[in-house]
Amino acid sequence: MCGLLCLMLGGLFTAGTACGQQSRFHGLVFGDAYWVAASEDQVAEGQNGLWFRRIYLTFDFVLSENWSSRLRAEMASSPGFTAKSKLEPFAKDVYLRWKKGDTRLFIGLSPTPTWSLIEGYWGYRSVEKTMFDLQKMGASRDIGVALQGRLGEGKRIGYHLMLANGNGTSTETNQGKKAMLSVSFTLSENIVVEIYGDADDRPGDTDRFSLQGFLGFRNEKGSAGLQYFLQKRNEAEDPGTTFNGLSVFGALRLSPRVSGYLRFDRMFDLNPAAAEAAYLPFDARAESNFLLAGLDLQPHEQVHFQPNVEVVFFDETGGITPAATVIPRLTFFYTFN
Repeated sequence: MCGLLCLMLGGLFTAGTACGQQSRFHGLVFGDAYWVAASEDQVAEGQNGLWFRRIYLTFDFVLSENWSSRLRAEMASSPGFTAKSKLEPFAKDVYLRWKKGDTRLFIGLSPTPTWSLIEGYWGYRSVEKTMFDLQKMGASRDIGVALQGRLGEGKRIGYHLMLANGNGTSTETNQGKKAMLSVSFTLSENIVVEIYGDADDRPGDTDRFSLQGFLGFRNEKGSAGLQYFLQKRNEAEDPGTTFNGLSVFGALRLSPRVSGYLRFDRMFDLNPAAAEAAYLPFDARAESNFLLAGLDLQPHEQVHFQPNVEVVFFDETGGITPAATVIPRLTFFYTFN
């Protein structure tokens, strides 16, 4: 299936060039050589190997000055430690985009505003997801209609509004929809503030509402960010459960080809969905603290080697204190055009 997908994309690229319209085929790959040095999960503890956490194959096609489209396929290794599976591609982006000035309209499967800006300031998605993503609080993609642009004097106000199915890359299964809105304020050349909120109309009495705030700093020497989120989940037999968490991170360029990064996440509430976190064993029985530290070594402008260590340690909850998770990794990341 992967070979067929590549053949199709290659054929589309050739056809687009022949018709005199602009097209581009590109992609990226990242993964790890890992060792689960310690974990409460006895199946995971001691496991080691190499996996691909993301492979992107992307085809961009420019129809005209105002219209363009994207087809992106993603595949990855199984995030568990017991199941065997092959690399199977699925659609990550399938959208038509209209652009005029600073305004862009997306129709189809496109990025959500949930953590797009934050991920850009974090800068190390190849190493780990941002906190809201890692804790399974939302989705990076959804099927719907989105409007994105900038307003005001100096275009200092950015917005990203989306009305979507609320099921990520999966098929719609209910009548409800999810509304998402991000508004960012560029305070100076280096500082940005973002406020994000969403309302997810789910079946029965299980609606969800999220709020998120972010303060980001970035210059030629590095970047830093402070993120706080709150999500309320209504349950069918419960008045509602609230989750909130805080993440702080920073990256510093040590030399032209070497950078360092450090991050700490704190979950103030027990998150039952944490056990579903991909490639990183969390224990859902207690509040978690996440620590990440590493280096970014860049021997080529499109190639990165990123040695790092992830540590998850837990609070005592209900008399239980799960053992810490410790995973040293050598992350590799490269792009191609």
